[in-house]
Amino acid sequence: MSEMTTIQLQKNTREALKGIGRKGESYDMLIQRLIETAQKSMFFAEIDRILDTEEFVPLDEI
Repeated sequence: MSEMTTIQLQKNTREALKGIGRKGESYDMLIQRLIETAQKSMFFAEIDRILDTEEFVPLDEI
């Protein structure tokens, strides 16, 4: 098992985390899930940015 640490949160932040946590889910599992969701969101935002700002050449024109 990896080393555990303590992070300080404001009470309202802890309550917000409780509100989105799933039954039986630890704070560590919840935060890992939130990180994964954020990473996916950032990936798709980058894809959207590329599609909006880059020029593409059809493969049959190469």
